[in-house]
Amino acid sequence: MDQELDLRGVRCPLSWARARVRLDEMKPGERLTLLIDEERGIRDIPRAAEAAGFAAGEPRRESAWWTLTLEV
Repeated sequence: MDQELDLRGVRCPLSWARARVRLDEMKPGERLTLLIDEERGIRDIPRAAEAAGFAAGEPRRESAWWTLTLEV
């Protein structure tokens, strides 16, 4: 089951901590799409996710935020 987590307004590293908690609850093959409005988060979260063993897609610019999909 794919999920979405709205992290707009949440500053990094707290945004990564919240994403990590959700990812740890998910099953292999599931995806989590993050909504992020902070440039530091869009830069650091994919690196932290990959270092933790998750697959990170390319960030996509939406309007005033980005979407980033991570896979367990």
